[in-house]
Amino acid sequence: MQHRTYRGQISYRHDRLGEQGREWFSVSVQPDGTRTLRAVCEMEDEDLLRDVTYSVDGHWRPQDAYVRLTRDGSFHGASWFRFDDEGAECEGFTIEEGRFRQRVELGQCPTLFAPHPVVSDGWQAAAYDYSKGPGMLSLENCANSSSRPDGGSGPMLGIVFKDLEYLGEEHIVVGAGSFRARHLKIHPRQAAMAAWPPLEFWVAGSDFLLLRLRWDLLETTYDLVALDGNAR
Repeated sequence: MQHRTYRGQISYRHDRLGEQGREWFSVSVQPDGTRTLRAVCEMEDEDLLRDVTYSVDGHWRPQDAYVRLTRDGSFHGASWFRFDDEGAECEGFTIEEGRFRQRVELGQCPTLFAPHPVVSDGWQAAAYDYSKGPGMLSLENCANSSSRPDGGSGPMLGIVFKDLEYLGEEHIVVGAGSFRARHLKIHPRQAAMAAWPPLEFWVAGSDFLLLRLRWDLLETTYDLVALDGNAR
């Protein structure tokens, strides 16, 4: 077997209510750097269950994804996403929209895709050139599966713009262990998101493994509490 695999669990802890959700994930990495994430996300406060399979190539460019949502114990929607050098497309079915097909022409592959597992938020850090030291990078044409903060709508294709800020390296301790981490923030640039505070997160290694994510908007901290396998 040539590929390597790592897996883990992330705890969602609300400031006042304690643990309100959790995420189990596994990632397989091929020799050419292509990687596939499989994640299950549970949010008790929203009664939301998300199943995601998402692949990127060796340059961290999105390739394809499948997202399925269950809300209040019932099917909400399921969609397949595909990305190429000219844009992105989505085919799906939701209880609100019925059967639909989307295609967005961008003249490029989307910079990244956010299907809403917290572990994949860490993959956004791969866009930054760390040889430049701390600074800010504008991220154009970023795709997502939902515009809601909890990712609970659709799933449908959306395009947004962000700024990625790198603050430097830090030592961080989470339930899964002690790590040397890169500290970053995501600043939304959409008018509808202008009042949102930045999303703050820490990643480790060449896998950009998500260690911790903090978002004041949801009053929640997301910590890696278990890790197994061959993460780098």
